[in-house]
Amino acid sequence: MNISIIIPVYNKAEYLESCLKSLLTQAFSDFEIVCVDDGSTDASGDICDRMASDDSRIRVLHTDNGGVTAARRRGWEACQGRYVMFVDADDGLLPGALQMMYDTIEREGADEVIATFRTHDGLQSPVVYEGFVEPEPLIRDIITSKNRFPVLWSIIFRREKLSGVFDTPREIIEGEDKLMQVKLLMRQPRVFFIAQPAYIYTLGVPNSRRHSLQREHLYDQLLRKVLAPRMADYQSAFVLHQLKEYERFIHDGVFSARDYYRTSLPALPAGIPLYDRLVFALPPVLARPVVRLYRKLIQFKQKGL
Repeated sequence: MNISIIIPVYNKAEYLESCLKSLLTQAFSDFEIVCVDDGSTDASGDICDRMASDDSRIRVLHTDNGGVTAARRRGWEACQGRYVMFVDADDGLLPGALQMMYDTIEREGADEVIATFRTHDGLQSPVVYEGFVEPEPLIRDIITSKNRFPVLWSIIFRREKLSGVFDTPREIIEGEDKLMQVKLLMRQPRVFFIAQPAYIYTLGVPNSRRHSLQREHLYDQLLRKVLAPRMADYQSAFVLHQLKEYERFIHDGVFSARDYYRTSLPALPAGIPLYDRLVFALPPVLARPVVRLYRKLIQFKQKGL
């Protein structure tokens, strides 16, 4: 088996059939689809079972709800492919994606190949990197939320390289994909970028995730542990990650976040941008309009992705 496609599934009945059809119509032949039904309460599990009964390339694992990282781990443990791709149940693959990704990772001898993507309404993601790229700038981009490249989907991985990256606790329901990729990148894999799109990303899918200060505190602890072997190299990037999360809390009116971040960041290291220093220095009630204005300017400048 050459490629295993792992799909964590939780209450995505509206999108699931379209997702699976985008995989089953790939011209590449040697692949399997491992759907992990993570305790869905809608018809998602039934859709997986029905489509699996019609196509032997689909296997379905039904589990109690354990969160997306646990679902991906369960799929990885059960899969048989030399290479692994992750696809979210509300997304899909573009025609020819599997063949392109397989050919590239075989030709280049990479540990992971990262492609670009398109949104469901046709918007093309930017080409940020091409060819082999060292892990260090990628780690900095990811932890400071400056990455404009995929961090988990639209990527093909060597299966064995994913060992040990699935230990994020279920309390982390946002940014868990970034944490997985940073864990992998800290091992210095060979990462190869291609400009061609492989993935269809569906914008605007509703979710119930809420930005929680308690959850962010836990995330900081986990990220700090992952970066610990080279924390001196990534200290400024880690602090900038914290500042960006603080700004997000201030944008949302959660002014109580100030106490946690003031304790966590008694002093800012060199290299922190002036804007972030200013927001952190201002009282939250004054910082909020600054953050809101800045975000509007950034959205206008980017005009999409």
